[in-house]
Amino acid sequence: MEYGAIDLHKQESQTRLVKENGEIGDYRIATTRERFTGLFWGRPRMRILLEASTESEWVAQHLESFGHEVIVADPNFTPMYSQRSRRIKTDRRDVAALAEACRRGYYRAAHRRSAAQRTVQCQLNIRRELTDSRTRAIALARAMTRGAGLRIRSGSSESFLTRLSALDLPSSIAATLSPLRNLITVLNEELTQADATFATLVADDPVVARLTTVPCIGPITASAYVAALDDASRFARAGQVTSYLGLVPGEYSSGEQQRRGRVVRSAHPPVQALLVQAAWRMSRSTDPRTAALRAWAQGIARRRGKKIAMVALARRIARILFAMWRDQAAYDDARIRLSRQVAAPRVDGATSAALR
Repeated sequence: MEYGAIDLHKQESQTRLVKENGEIGDYRIATTRERFTGLFWGRPRMRILLEASTESEWVAQHLESFGHEVIVADPNFTPMYSQRSRRIKTDRRDVAALAEACRRGYYRAAHRRSAAQRTVQCQLNIRRELTDSRTRAIALARAMTRGAGLRIRSGSSESFLTRLSALDLPSSIAATLSPLRNLITVLNEELTQADATFATLVADDPVVARLTTVPCIGPITASAYVAALDDASRFARAGQVTSYLGLVPGEYSSGEQQRRGRVVRSAHPPVQALLVQAAWRMSRSTDPRTAALRAWAQGIARRRGKKIAMVALARRIARILFAMWRDQAAYDDARIRLSRQVAAPRVDGATSAALR
């Protein structure tokens, strides 16, 4: 069976094809459908290895349409580059290492997200960009009004224009802020439409609908969580999910020294941020269904601080969401268990001695 590899780049990609008789062909081609078609169409079925990247999914689908077997590999899998020299790095050396890894099977296939969840992820990315743009516009408007000696009352982003209109602005400042008003108006309309889209998604997707039964978890957080994991069955346990989402502390320990730091880098930072925001909302909630989780987080906050407690609560929320998805069960606060530190009253030394 023939095999090959592609070192993908935005403009041009380096490819290597190896025939059954061992003949090697190296080609530098533009990263376009036309050039891939010209190189791979009409060839016998072959196995092609390429790294997971921005372009990898459409390239993989295009090559699979020709009948080839395409493997999108995890670029963090070190043995895949065992044949590459560390002293000199070129695209030809990289693609040679990938081709050898393809021949030997020294790779770890990356998960390829389903088409439906790729669409949801694109919608989430657009909504996040709209939200960030509105936040920047509001911050700029606040700075300009403060420069004129005026203050805008605190409130939600949706009511910002109403609060801004309540100010008696000088004509020059009002004219200057006019483009920002128009921009924020358009962004509010687009965000309202985006939120309506995700509200519809809850009704159409039973998994997202089930996850929103958790208090403080809305359609956006649930949709982002499902889009990030895509398939719950690819995770054997909840701990793998929290590691995948970066909700575990980084560690660099050796010998007798143990060093732990901030949470590890995540493959999906927006989901990590949404879960932490959900934890903060839950900590301020008065919903009786979250009483056990709040008590658990408060016990950690007393020992380690509020910020660490919120990350711990976000991690536990992620585990609960995974269990609900895996077991196809709605949220049940009766199944939330308190840790011994929270469930048992804390006693000092004298009281402890008296109880012995």
